[in-house]
Amino acid sequence: MARTLKSDKTLFLATLLLVGMSVVMVYSASAVQALDKFNSPVHFFVKQLAWAVIGIVLMLGAMRIDYHHYRRPALIWSLLGATVLGLMAVFLFPKINGTHRWLSIAGLSLQPSEVAKLVVIFFTAAVLERRMHRINEVSYAILPVGVVTVVVAALIIKEPDFGTTAVLVLVVTALLFSAGLSYRYILGGILVLVPTAVITILATDYQRGRVLAFLDPAKYALGAAFQLNQSLIALGSGGTFGKGLMAGVQKLFFIPEPHTDFIYAVVGEELGLIGTTVILIAFVTIAWRGLRAALVAPDRFGALLALGITTMLASQALVNMSVVIGLFPTKGIPLPFVSNGGSSLLINLVAMGILLNISQQGSPVAAAVIDAPSGQLVNV
Repeated sequence: MARTLKSDKTLFLATLLLVGMSVVMVYSASAVQALDKFNSPVHFFVKQLAWAVIGIVLMLGAMRIDYHHYRRPALIWSLLGATVLGLMAVFLFPKINGTHRWLSIAGLSLQPSEVAKLVVIFFTAAVLERRMHRINEVSYAILPVGVVTVVVAALIIKEPDFGTTAVLVLVVTALLFSAGLSYRYILGGILVLVPTAVITILATDYQRGRVLAFLDPAKYALGAAFQLNQSLIALGSGGTFGKGLMAGVQKLFFIPEPHTDFIYAVVGEELGLIGTTVILIAFVTIAWRGLRAALVAPDRFGALLALGITTMLASQALVNMSVVIGLFPTKGIPLPFVSNGGSSLLINLVAMGILLNISQQGSPVAAAVIDAPSGQLVNV
């Protein structure tokens, strides 16, 4: 095993910053609606604070667990089996907001699709590590990864959750590409996936409506584009410095569920361009340090695992913020670490703990080369 390095304080602090902003902004965004629905302005705040504390504890625990444990076949197949069962079990529970995404037990809700993303990363990284030398042999390396990804993705899209499915496929594609998969397979996959995605979207009324609303927000201002238009109003009215914490207007029943997928708009209205830029910089920092962890990882499994986790977090953040500012059609993807939601926050913090553990075990020589200015080696 490589010599243990110091913890990546930059990555750790960027994560804590986002979690801290989450707790504050969830309270600000949800207080009025929580008072109206639950007769308590702190209903969502207390839950998010509790999940944040539990998640940070789990992250600290994951930092101390050697990431090599996650490539054990018994663990991977057990997690994969439990995840598939969870993804099927959601259909036994009543719909929430028109979808089957949650397992509700004893008042607690779990979203198996959040767990699925991390488990598929474990599986893909482990398979590719062992079979990278024959990566372009379809039946040997590509087929196992493809079958697991298709099964999990099919269950998630059935919920329906097109956004999470897209993120899952993107992460697996990034891992295959980094493992050395031939361009012809990547191109072939794109030629299959893009038309499939288009057909799936056009065949679903609510997805088709979202695309039409994205293309012409003014025409559907009181329908499918209502949320997007209110988001843009929030961002525009916030200006550079914002209206001030708790002073936002669009969260007052204009933006539906403002503490979830569109919390970035509330940040923009209340904290302005400065607040949204701070969040953007935090995610850029996580992407940078995550890729660094992949580059300095002492083995292929660590490199692939770090890349998968970084791609998962960065792509979700990119899609969420792009949706809020009107660059992508509306998707139900939360802003990692910031949006309200226990399942997302816990899994993302556990993933961050694993990423921090990989960075701790990185190669000192590789780290010195990457961090060196102008090619001059530096101490890590």
